[in-house]
Amino acid sequence: MKFTDGNWLVRDGVSIHPGLSVQDWRQDGDGVLFFVACRPVTHRGHMLDGPMLTCRVSFPRPGMVRVEQHHFLGRVDRGPHFPLALHPQPFAVEATETEVILTSGEMEARVRLSPWSIAFYEGGRLLTESGPRSAAYIVDHGQPHMRGQLQLSVGEHVYGLGERFTAFVKNGQSVDIWNRDGGTGSDQAYKNVPFYLTNQGYGVFVNHPECVSFEIGTEFVSKVQFSVEGERLDYFVIGGGEPKMVLERYTALTGRPAPPPVWSFGLWLSTSFTTDYDEQTVSQFVDGMASRGIPVSVFHFDCFWMKPYEWCNFAWDTACFPDPEGMLARLKARGLRICVWINPYIAQKSPLFLEAMTRGYLLKRPNGDVWQWDLWQPGMGIVDFTNPDARRWYQSHLRRLLEMGVDAFKTDFGERIPTDVVYHDGADPHKMHNFYSYLYNEVVWEVLCERGEQGAVVFARSGTAGSQRFPVHWGGDCRATYESMAETLRGGLSLALSGFGFWSHDIGGFEDTAPAHLYKRWIAFGLLSSHSRLHGSGSYRVPWLFDEESVDVLRHFTRLKLRLMPYLWSCAIEAHRTGVPVLRPMMLEFPGDPTCEPLDRQYMLGPSLLVAPVFSASGEVTYYLPEGRWTHLTSGETKQGGRWYREQHGFFSLPLYVREGSILAMQDHPTKPEALPSEGLALHVYPLRPGQRSVCHLFDDDGRSAGHIEAAWEDGQLVLAPHACAHAWTAVLHGLKEPGALRVEGATWRASEQGVLLVPHHPSEAVRIAGIQRTWLED
Repeated sequence: MKFTDGNWLVRDGVSIHPGLSVQDWRQDGDGVLFFVACRPVTHRGHMLDGPMLTCRVSFPRPGMVRVEQHHFLGRVDRGPHFPLALHPQPFAVEATETEVILTSGEMEARVRLSPWSIAFYEGGRLLTESGPRSAAYIVDHGQPHMRGQLQLSVGEHVYGLGERFTAFVKNGQSVDIWNRDGGTGSDQAYKNVPFYLTNQGYGVFVNHPECVSFEIGTEFVSKVQFSVEGERLDYFVIGGGEPKMVLERYTALTGRPAPPPVWSFGLWLSTSFTTDYDEQTVSQFVDGMASRGIPVSVFHFDCFWMKPYEWCNFAWDTACFPDPEGMLARLKARGLRICVWINPYIAQKSPLFLEAMTRGYLLKRPNGDVWQWDLWQPGMGIVDFTNPDARRWYQSHLRRLLEMGVDAFKTDFGERIPTDVVYHDGADPHKMHNFYSYLYNEVVWEVLCERGEQGAVVFARSGTAGSQRFPVHWGGDCRATYESMAETLRGGLSLALSGFGFWSHDIGGFEDTAPAHLYKRWIAFGLLSSHSRLHGSGSYRVPWLFDEESVDVLRHFTRLKLRLMPYLWSCAIEAHRTGVPVLRPMMLEFPGDPTCEPLDRQYMLGPSLLVAPVFSASGEVTYYLPEGRWTHLTSGETKQGGRWYREQHGFFSLPLYVREGSILAMQDHPTKPEALPSEGLALHVYPLRPGQRSVCHLFDDDGRSAGHIEAAWEDGQLVLAPHACAHAWTAVLHGLKEPGALRVEGATWRASEQGVLLVPHHPSEAVRIAGIQRTWLED
């Protein structure tokens, strides 16, 4: 929201009262209060009339500063609030005539008394500053707002703010944090998160579930502005230096993603949305994939598993599925997991509507009427998840489905939540609009976690800050075009920088039907994402309906992903433990490389794999390799980094490069994602420079460590040293030109197509390789 008219004027109907000078301050428990006049004070008469800001500065966790600004403190706070893990930190105060300096660990807030400003430092380095006149109380046509502004330095780029499909770098954009069902082709977003980070090594979290209006270098070109309606503003400046550490600290505050079950990383096949389907259709799809050698892990039933006009009634449409329990048992006997579509709405025709209405489980208008409309489902009401009885009632229907054999729920919708309603717990409906998505997915997540199995998974569309706790999220309604494929990736990259560790999208596009060439290109992108789903709207997504080559392409990339599962699972555990996502923007992994800062058509899949999807029918692709030696995962071709490449790829290939010094754990010939380190574990070791050390962590499917293997140079020898490694392994040394010069202790070795294959004599003991340095490091 903009309040000014250029540098000098204020918009009609707007009055701005910036904080100008600190009139008094005092320590207040774990923070410091500052009382800031909003007019020049040169004599006592100026202390009368007009607003004053009360600002509280504190250190809520290591590595962050919290600023709470109020105009009127007496307004009732009806919630909701983001669940935050607050651990107030001790701090020191140093005061001079001109400023008050608050220090906690490496973080420092320097409060200048007049003109009032707050500068934020970490380790003596200036992160950003709320400069003079930046913080303000504003009245816009009678409506109060609170505004904050933080300085942007030269060359500073802003990222995040949820799953946004607009330009990856957010400078020059106006962004309202307000969940909407707008597809992937607009500036609206399903998942809005009031958090951004910059390439200057810090992030900002605005702690408001309601609409936060961001002006990123727009109203004031050198500032990020954020404003909310009301009498208070609460934000955190989060240090870290490197963007990974910023994300670690942000997710420590708002919640880390749980690790999804291992089976969820396999291929998901859907009925699609408005297509005709019954048990015979489903069986034909499953049989068709099996007969073509394409492993499927999850089968998803979209909306029409229930009777039309009755979503949700949580009951199978017996006209299409006369024996649902038997059908699910037959599918599960084939090794499949089952997902079904749900939403938080109850249509008037649903047998559950009158029950929910009578018991007070649906949102109501202020006059007591149930809030209803005809968009999506005729006469539908919305479940009030602030009502504990409504939560239990909704969950009881989900339990019945789980007992029937369902394993996961696609939690669709949750964005079009009205504000002219009354909640059971009295929550502010404006603050609930975004936060509703958190409660909705939390309710479903709780039921899934009751089973006590390893991991739970929802397939969620809507979200806000903290929703990363309940993975997985998918990108919403994209179109079957290369442009929509690219905007989908931009959304995933922005979501990754908003604290979300796991993400998926509709392979081939949701709307319309992709031509075969686009479908095949999207397959490669989809199977090189954390989660992979074939899904569409009005047509099926099984590959043989596109062309026979599509079958081969899908088989190729599905099997490739299954081979990568030990590596991907370690990335998943890292996301759970640290908040660093599986799919990573280039700037997150290479923060010191300015070329990586705007890149939005390629990404890192974990720390080691660079992926550049092909966004053209011709197969032409342009991509950038950062400094170092890179090896193509499947062809073995090596390239030197620090430069751009332009290539043409067939449907079975794309730029897929392994970073220098990586140890990539892969599985030989797996048929399902659950085949984690047990048999056929191969460690693919890529050239290390002298002095470089690399570690490969292994995990069992319950997330427990299965040991780790280090690679490092010692006295001119490459040493592969296992530590508490619970599984047998082989190793492949990639990039050797003269394997005959090697001397190997502790392993049998031979030349292979990929490099040198090592079979350790004792998998728990180190393998030493001499004579490798000269040949391995040749360009």
